[in-house]
Amino acid sequence: MLSLVSLPSLAAWASGAATGLGLFAVVGAQSAFILRQGLMRAHLLSILLICALIDAVFIFASVWGLQTLADKFPWLTGVILWFGVAFLAWYALASARRALRSESGLAAARHAVPSRRAALLGAVGFTLLNPHFWLDMMVVGSLAYGFAESRLWFAAGALSASIIWLAVLGAGSRLFAPAFSNPRAWRILDGVIAFVMAWLAARLAYGGI
Repeated sequence: MLSLVSLPSLAAWASGAATGLGLFAVVGAQSAFILRQGLMRAHLLSILLICALIDAVFIFASVWGLQTLADKFPWLTGVILWFGVAFLAWYALASARRALRSESGLAAARHAVPSRRAALLGAVGFTLLNPHFWLDMMVVGSLAYGFAESRLWFAAGALSASIIWLAVLGAGSRLFAPAFSNPRAWRILDGVIAFVMAWLAARLAYGGI
């Protein structure tokens, strides 16, 4: 009796998962945003869901021809790049300003929490305005074609990796939340985020993708 899932399909899924973890499991702009929102206990589940949904749509879209679209409209790469630079630079400045203030801990953080709509827009921005996100999608789409009829299983594996990483970020932010009752911890976190965002913006602006 034939198995419901063939060995080539399982191999494609495993390869997709390994590729996805290698691409997504980094502390970049989106990860820093999720961590801070989780520490603030501010709309974390909604943010994780929207990030997972975006990843799902674009992972499968990349397998179905995102590379072809980019080849047809090469100017899209430049537009995405400079929007990303501007967005990261703006958030670096906002984080640096928070790091320099003397407001206190979780209470001050909750007071500054944006609305759910603003938090979701932030999650969308940190995902879609990040040129590395698009590069990752190109890589996923390109590698998937090597699996022929099993390429959708490769995409499913990459999506599994995305969901696992998002879950790790969400759980990690909740785990470390007690440590952030100290105001200094928030200022250090915002200082680190400001540095990371500024570094990413400078790297994109001067080094390209």
